[in-house]
Amino acid sequence: MKKRLRTGFTTGTAAAAAARGAVLLLLEGRPPAAVSVALPTGEAMTVPVHSCRRAGAAAVCTVIKDAGDDPDVTHGAEIGARVRLSPLAGPETGPPEVVICGGEGVGRITKPGLELPPGEPAINPGPRRMITQAVAAALAVHGAKCSAAVEVFAPQGVEIARKTLNARLGIVGGISILGTTGLVRPMSHEAFTATIAAGLSVARACGLERAVLSTGRRSERCAQRLWPQWPEESFVQIGDFFQTSLGFAAQKGFARVILAVFFGKALKMAQGAPHTHAARSELSLDALAGWALEQGRGPELAEKIRRCNTAREAFTLISSGRPNLIAEVGRRVVANAARFAGPGIRIQNVIFDYEGRVAFDSENV
Repeated sequence: MKKRLRTGFTTGTAAAAAARGAVLLLLEGRPPAAVSVALPTGEAMTVPVHSCRRAGAAAVCTVIKDAGDDPDVTHGAEIGARVRLSPLAGPETGPPEVVICGGEGVGRITKPGLELPPGEPAINPGPRRMITQAVAAALAVHGAKCSAAVEVFAPQGVEIARKTLNARLGIVGGISILGTTGLVRPMSHEAFTATIAAGLSVARACGLERAVLSTGRRSERCAQRLWPQWPEESFVQIGDFFQTSLGFAAQKGFARVILAVFFGKALKMAQGAPHTHAARSELSLDALAGWALEQGRGPELAEKIRRCNTAREAFTLISSGRPNLIAEVGRRVVANAARFAGPGIRIQNVIFDYEGRVAFDSENV
């Protein structure tokens, strides 16, 4: 029986829970074991408190981020909030003022193109609303007329950020506090696609009209060696999100997109797979064999291709003396990318061999 994957919660939910826990300690005088947080979806979630203590006039509360069964880099990270309350001098005339800032381990934005301007802590609008709501709800329960200053922090944030693409996006000094729904749904890939969109937004905000899309770090390094003069914002890792990334590029108004990939990913793209992960798209060497027959290569080569176990083995078979077959793969990549992107974007495809050399370039055939 297939195991049901467990849903977790975002860093934004963790920060909101920590903020509410700190307010409750200040108002009730005792640390809560858990707090309830309202999610943007309208649901409520109970989040365990990791630590909660007084720190002079403030309270400091932390929560352990639980990503459920999702392979999230921030899973297990400690997310905290330091809260100070200030009684209002006059009668309350609206929702309490909640001022949010970033502390240790929370990144700061240095490039345009993200949801917040440069200079701001990397606490996205969704989590800011959740934190404000969590604080306001705790104050309302006790009838407290106060404003609140909330400092969000992540003790391991600097170390965790090294495992992310934050620096490329212009987020320095720590992690981002993220989350649109408040929940982390296993294998939903929401965080990855958000990173792709953010990378393309930053590139456009930097004035770039050309983006180089690679599927991972190795293909990106090959592309950066090929175009060392281009700024780092030009290069965006898209993982397996072929169709999604082309849609983002179209939405953001790029004039040109270059897909710089290894042969295995190119072969899946050439077959029109919108998502190129092995679990979502089978690598059918039958298609490559069929293209060989269409080029008049004969049934013997086609059968050899079909018997190959991997794309790498097939590439080794055809790389010497059969450039037209590799070019056919590249032309089909361009055609499918153009279909996903729609009109108005110039598409280029570069296929690398397994040593990182250019095996095909659609603009230098």
